[in-house]
Amino acid sequence: MSEAIWISEAEVVSLMALPEAIDALREGLREEAAGRASNMVKTHATWATGSTLHAIGAVFEGWGVVGTKTWAHTAGGAMPLLILIDAENGAVLAIIEAFALGQMRTGGISGLGADVMARADARRMAMIGAGKQSITQVAAVAAVRQLERVTVWSPTAANREGLAERVEQNLGIEAIATPSLEEALDGADIVTLATRARAPFLGADVLPRGVHINAVGAITPERAEFDPALLERATVTAADSVPQVRKLSREFMEAFGDDEGKWGQLLPLSTLVAEGAGRPAGADLTLFKAMGMGISDLSLGIALLNRARQSGVGRPLPTVTRQAPRLTL
Repeated sequence: MSEAIWISEAEVVSLMALPEAIDALREGLREEAAGRASNMVKTHATWATGSTLHAIGAVFEGWGVVGTKTWAHTAGGAMPLLILIDAENGAVLAIIEAFALGQMRTGGISGLGADVMARADARRMAMIGAGKQSITQVAAVAAVRQLERVTVWSPTAANREGLAERVEQNLGIEAIATPSLEEALDGADIVTLATRARAPFLGADVLPRGVHINAVGAITPERAEFDPALLERATVTAADSVPQVRKLSREFMEAFGDDEGKWGQLLPLSTLVAEGAGRPAGADLTLFKAMGMGISDLSLGIALLNRARQSGVGRPLPTVTRQAPRLTL
């Protein structure tokens, strides 16, 4: 049995690049589609001025690994940890510092969604939101489509201009910071929403036919990015975790309510990945809703653990010697 290891942020980055993360996600979702992987539905608690404690996890029966990721999102930052556990004996296999992993997972799942659902000739992207996740979101779409131009909009001019500059410097793609949302959306083939908006700002009729939307910012019920009526135009809707959308996405809950027929049209992304059919001809809009799920984190974590073992990377964890608890003072 291999010893348990701690994998640091620096080691995560040395072992995996974003395009490789997309490949790992694709393999993990194929395991889900085949019935060999399942999610622990995400749970969260809130306190203070909107800080949140999160826990997600997954079971990979086919790969013999289970695990959880937990983190606290606070105004002062976050430091998520991913714990991988042997499904046969419950032993810890690895603890992974998971901030960079989480960025690759969040961006990568959008890249995979765009690869499966966007037009093959999509060349222009609109990035709405200029926070910490935004550069990874752009890079992930650029990994699956040959982008010619990226437009960026955020309410804060310095943020959108800074992101446009980073896109040009880091990815070599023309990037334009636009003063309005409408200008950013004009001519876009792929639109990614990654904001902390609490009220919908993307209307149902502002996009032409043929656009694909990645909606990744509103992952708790107090947030919303698009008008629920927009879903009436969607030829195909998919999500990384349908149960989490039903539990936590205000946009979908308001649009679908208790209508099981409408909910039945929301497909797991894993189904689309396994089918490999691509975007339907003549589709109006397609929309991928990303909530964050354990299967995504473990897909990357397991791939990283395998690479770490092959490369001799990681710090050994101390061996646990079980002790009986003290029952009296």
